[in-house]
Amino acid sequence: MLRASVAAEAAGIPSSTLVCESFMTLAKAASQGLGYPNAAVAPVRGHPGLQSREVLQQNIHEFTLNGVIDNLLRMPAQKSVGGEPGARDIVCSGSFEEVNEYFLAHEYSDGLPVVPPTIAKVEAFLQYTDRQPDDVLGVLLPDNRAATVWSIAVNGVMAGCRPEYMPVLIAAVEAMADHDYGVEHSGNTPGGENLIVLNGPIIKALGFNYTQGVMRDGFQANTTVGRFWRLYLRNVAGFLPHKNDKATFGNTWRVVVAENEDVVAKLGWPSHSAEFGFSAGTNALAVGRYTGGNHISSVSGATPEALLPYLADAVVRQYSWQIMFSVGQGYDTLRPLILLSPIIAETIAAGGWSKQKLKEQIFAQARMPAREFERILRDWTQKPTWNLAEEHAAGRIPEVFHESDDPERMVPIVWRPEDYHIVVTGDLGRNSCYVFAHNGVLGFPVGKAIQLPENWNALRQGAGESHD
Repeated sequence: MLRASVAAEAAGIPSSTLVCESFMTLAKAASQGLGYPNAAVAPVRGHPGLQSREVLQQNIHEFTLNGVIDNLLRMPAQKSVGGEPGARDIVCSGSFEEVNEYFLAHEYSDGLPVVPPTIAKVEAFLQYTDRQPDDVLGVLLPDNRAATVWSIAVNGVMAGCRPEYMPVLIAAVEAMADHDYGVEHSGNTPGGENLIVLNGPIIKALGFNYTQGVMRDGFQANTTVGRFWRLYLRNVAGFLPHKNDKATFGNTWRVVVAENEDVVAKLGWPSHSAEFGFSAGTNALAVGRYTGGNHISSVSGATPEALLPYLADAVVRQYSWQIMFSVGQGYDTLRPLILLSPIIAETIAAGGWSKQKLKEQIFAQARMPAREFERILRDWTQKPTWNLAEEHAAGRIPEVFHESDDPERMVPIVWRPEDYHIVVTGDLGRNSCYVFAHNGVLGFPVGKAIQLPENWNALRQGAGESHD
């Protein structure tokens, strides 16, 4: 709402944004990022969702109304947006410990030790891209700060990345800056966290783990690139805890998940990057935000038909309020992500199922009664009524959600089989899967190609590094 208020004020229309008390620091920080540090806000006592109608009315009349009136009738006091260091300014110098203490005090650090980003270290990263240091990949909300190649290198150094990871970092920030991804939602209430999925020869070239423990830290490439994402959100986009980052509980950053392309090729299945239009052998990554996930152990059966109930049940059980991204807020933006261990994928493929057929079968089986679907939407979105028949009649959702008026009819949680994303990765001998609950339009999956510099091979040979 602050963005709407800023637009109104810029047009000469007085405004007042209502903000819950606990979100006042967020409003102040967001106003700074929007370039209007004096944006007019009126506090709302407590949280409206936990107040009776009578208490809410009393609080509005006694606490909020006067602030609204003042905001509409009085010019706000003039404030200026504070300056910040230039891209190449030396902000501090000293020992490793002194630099880290400075970064902690100024909120540049995620709480773990960072590698001091000296000019020399940053320039080493810049050797691994053909782009210019001042190239802008996009402007990131909420702070409206430019995402430059230079700042990517700085935060890559801080995260502990190797210089040769730079092409991956650039692709990641291109995804972050993509409008469809929606970086501005990264600090919202559910605290969803992104996951980067990697494809292509770059996996082996840079030593990304793609087998046992694929979601565990401890492998430099997976770990530091994952950490980089959160540092970049903090230092460039501007998501700081207790300020623009208002996750109720929050999650920490996730390590990069690399697909097992050897297994995928053996099965004849398309890789995950194909979901985004990339051909086999292309270095690419995909990024989406997920509110949580669940490991499904002991997925047993000798045929795909025997394995399917495990997968379909796991998908349905992982989703509650998120189904509003299917037929409510952000129609048709729910994209469930399923990680399959290689042995599970091999068993399914041995039964004659393609990846597309697996998606079709999950779509057919991962369903819930229409009455339960509607109940969840009413409970979680606080909308007094929610009727799938009316939504379908209005042309907002497809017929599969209203094939009859039977409240017990089974409806899917997504619009089509292709909405399911499947990645083959993890322990080669474990019969497990992992299901992520997607954050819909508030972190929609996007894919980006990883562009290597023209002298990539020479750089790699010159450094004498090989992770094959």
